[in-house]
Amino acid sequence: MQLYHHPCSLNSQKVRLALEEKGVDYTSFHVNPILGKNMDSSFFRMNTSAKLPVFKNGSHIIFDTIETILYIERIAVVSVGNDSFSNQEVIEWMQKIQQWNPKYFTLLHIPDKHRLYVSKFIRKVVIARMAESPDLASAYHSKLREAYETEEKLKNADLVKRSTESLVQLLDEVETKLNDTTYIVGDEFTMADATFVPVLARLVLLGLEDEYISCRPNIADYWGLVQQRPAYKKVIGKYFNGWRKKKTLIKTWCSLHIRNLLKRY
Repeated sequence: MQLYHHPCSLNSQKVRLALEEKGVDYTSFHVNPILGKNMDSSFFRMNTSAKLPVFKNGSHIIFDTIETILYIERIAVVSVGNDSFSNQEVIEWMQKIQQWNPKYFTLLHIPDKHRLYVSKFIRKVVIARMAESPDLASAYHSKLREAYETEEKLKNADLVKRSTESLVQLLDEVETKLNDTTYIVGDEFTMADATFVPVLARLVLLGLEDEYISCRPNIADYWGLVQQRPAYKKVIGKYFNGWRKKKTLIKTWCSLHIRNLLKRY
């Protein structure tokens, strides 16, 4: 089993948490979207959406995050004897959490000069890959158009407002749910938590912990609890806790600058 992912990808974190919590072995392949590695033809032929993660088991390839997590649960029954399946309430919470798209919210909270620098670099990567693989030109052109459309959408105040309101509503619902339970669905960690924890990690990464987490006492306690789990430490903490956050971001930023300087798209 192979997982194509990256530590900065929120959906990648969700799937990796599921794999680690269920104890399923897999081969990890890092695909850095900030450096445009998801545009390399070898990956792009497999997944022309260029989105992460991609889970591959033999000839079976899955792109959808929730579908991947539920598939992992079925694999765990055979590979490690873990016969715990997500019930309907867990699945409904997974779907509710997954409905919030972090893309525009995240981009909004990145300084314009950094966001535009990366966006310009990615466009150059797409153009270079298009020239190398003319048979994929149509798909690459779609990604190029998508990059321009994203910049335009960020100028839409209503879209950004809706994204923020959707996040606040989700957090408020979880806060209320945690009045009666340790985790989102009961007192045991479930795949609903595996889907939600990366959302909190993203808020912390963006420096928004006080605004969205600390002001909600139940979620604040929950956040402290889940950070102690071995799966969290391996999937997220390893890259973003304390000084590791700077190390991860600086490493990527330096690679980006060097490639741009040398015009290695």
